[in-house]
Amino acid sequence: MLALKNIVKLYRTESVETRALDKINIHVRKGEFVAIMGQSGCGKSTLLNTIGMLDQPTEGSYYFDGEDVANYSERRLSDIRKSNIGFIFQSFNLIDELTVFENIELPLIYQKVAKGERQQRVMEVLEKVGIAHRKDHFPQQLSGGQQQRVAVGRALICRPKLILADEPTGNLDSKNGEEVMEMLTKLNQEGATIVMVTHSDAHATYANRTIHLFDGNVVTEQMQEDYFA
Repeated sequence: MLALKNIVKLYRTESVETRALDKINIHVRKGEFVAIMGQSGCGKSTLLNTIGMLDQPTEGSYYFDGEDVANYSERRLSDIRKSNIGFIFQSFNLIDELTVFENIELPLIYQKVAKGERQQRVMEVLEKVGIAHRKDHFPQQLSGGQQQRVAVGRALICRPKLILADEPTGNLDSKNGEEVMEMLTKLNQEGATIVMVTHSDAHATYANRTIHLFDGNVVTEQMQEDYFA
């Protein structure tokens, strides 16, 4: 599905150059669930933003569905991103003034999907993530776990090829965190390709493969023993 080849990301000021990613080489297959781990500042979020086409590499090639997108314009990247990638964030990023239904519906409005189809797809997603009974509530009326379910629903609504999750359990207690991980696992079993940044060793075990970063470099990759069972 995607391949990063010799990806370098530099951040420069007048006096300092920071190498956030240093010749990264990563392949993610369709239907795989990959966890990215490492200490704070090691480049995890930069890598996820590069995969999500929110940040362009300084050097290297990024192949998404066989197409090198590394040097595409922001407008072209935005079109690819909207049609192919769903994002789940640690802080949920829901709009407080919109209901659960409206938060999930919003990406379809941006894509100018007809109202009837929007309503049908939103209800399907609400059922999938187990939050249909809260569809008319506002985010502040929900628990953290429920808000993250809404965020997962919003990521799914455009039927993306790839789901990117940045610390999806970081703001949740252990019970709600486990529920979110079980939901991501089920989505993966249904065919979703997922790349997740996490600090949790326990949650990384839900993935098929774990990539460890250190100072912008891939230092180890570990496959779950039962992945090929």
